[in-house]
Amino acid sequence: MIDGQAFAPRVWHLAHGRQIELGPRSVLMGILNMTPDSFSDGGRYGGDVSRAVEAALGLVEEGAGIIDIGGESTRPGAVPVTADEEMARILPVIEALAKRSDCLISVDTYRSETAAAAVERGAHIVNDVWGAQRDRAIADVAARTGAGLCLMHTGRDRERLADVIEDQVQFLEVSLAIAAKAGVETSRIVLDPGFGFAKNAHEDLTLMMRLGALHRFGRPLLVGTSRKRFVRGTLTHETADSDAATAATSVLLRERGAAIFRVHQIGPSRDALALTDAALSTLREGEP
Repeated sequence: MIDGQAFAPRVWHLAHGRQIELGPRSVLMGILNMTPDSFSDGGRYGGDVSRAVEAALGLVEEGAGIIDIGGESTRPGAVPVTADEEMARILPVIEALAKRSDCLISVDTYRSETAAAAVERGAHIVNDVWGAQRDRAIADVAARTGAGLCLMHTGRDRERLADVIEDQVQFLEVSLAIAAKAGVETSRIVLDPGFGFAKNAHEDLTLMMRLGALHRFGRPLLVGTSRKRFVRGTLTHETADSDAATAATSVLLRERGAAIFRVHQIGPSRDALALTDAALSTLREGEP
């Protein structure tokens, strides 16, 4: 458990005049991959915009407050795509979903060109797995459009510090400095520790248990453990459910102050977090 300030109400300001309160209640971010090669759900929609939008609406109906749409797989060894190919995969879905629903839409990209086009078509959030350190102009896009900006830690293509928290701090300080220089308002930023991105199972588990140390930045935390290798690696039974195991990580991370949970399947984490939120609320109210 950590200091209760992580659960205090904070408004995350987003593009198109939208906002969402973070802190007192968990927020679920549903994953919609428009990719042929994502590790868990690649190729599910085959470029069919209608099917993808219906899937997104299903996630919203199940309890997702945000839909995160990506057009390039981030799994290790994935083949990079061009910006044009990425946009061809996701922009029609974003535009169609924005017309069908008032749900919050996040674009999962590290490219400033894609981010700008996505926000123009209705996205509210830019979710960058390189923490604005691969294409720094993505911070300029967030500043110009007012989009929410998620800065994720990664260990890829860089030397890392031995201690997982020290490495998080070193990396995220750079990302926050880039955002500040671009003029991104602090109230538009959330941070993601980047579970699974150039981290082994021991490091992921350690990071999960020490997540509270990242509240030093004073920003809400978004976490993505869904079906990650370190989660699946703990399962010993052949019929084990990785989504149930993901829900267990959601509970542990919520206890440590995480605010947003990026998942493939909404139901298990939704129910586990509802109970966790109720218990945490009781503690905050000082009831026995």
